[in-house]
Amino acid sequence: MRSAVKTMEKKKTYREELKKLVSEEQFEKIWRRTVSRLNSIYEKYDDLSEGVRSHTDSSIFPAAAMYHTVREELGDEKAYKLIEDISVNICAKAQRPIAAMMKIPFMPSFFVKMWDPMTKKKFGSDCGFKNRFYPKEKGAYRMDILECPYKKYLTELGCPELTKIFCDNDERIYGNLPGLRFERKGTLGKGADRCDFYIRKV
Repeated sequence: MRSAVKTMEKKKTYREELKKLVSEEQFEKIWRRTVSRLNSIYEKYDDLSEGVRSHTDSSIFPAAAMYHTVREELGDEKAYKLIEDISVNICAKAQRPIAAMMKIPFMPSFFVKMWDPMTKKKFGSDCGFKNRFYPKEKGAYRMDILECPYKKYLTELGCPELTKIFCDNDERIYGNLPGLRFERKGTLGKGADRCDFYIRKV
């Protein structure tokens, strides 16, 4: 069963970044209201598939709930920067162990090979994405995302501007890995007609 309280209990980075902005009293107020708003979002979207929920419940919906609550208290600019700072810190933590692994001689090649099954499982149609997959290329992987649940649900929740933060997370994680090059021309969240993924061994 979905629980907004349990979801937010796991959001250590949300807690840390919000506490940098506000007093303890204001923090408690914003946190309670965020949990309440997230619970309402869960109730609104109670019929989503498990694959879609793997993105909405832990990433999209908590970000939207926190953003709207902080906007009401601190304004648009601070709310946006908060969500961006949260994403930057989360990605930095995720990127470090991947970067360390890529220093092992065989890992860049293995990582590229794993992108095909990984993206089809985590970013495929079962998870709310529409994709264009390209023929296999030695030492490289190419894919386009044509429809994205991040853009869909953030737009429905009245904060489409947050989509580009999640778009940038790809570059934050994959953009500076040893032995690899991640290339991109545009994203749906920034007005392009697709999010193009191209990662190759160098």
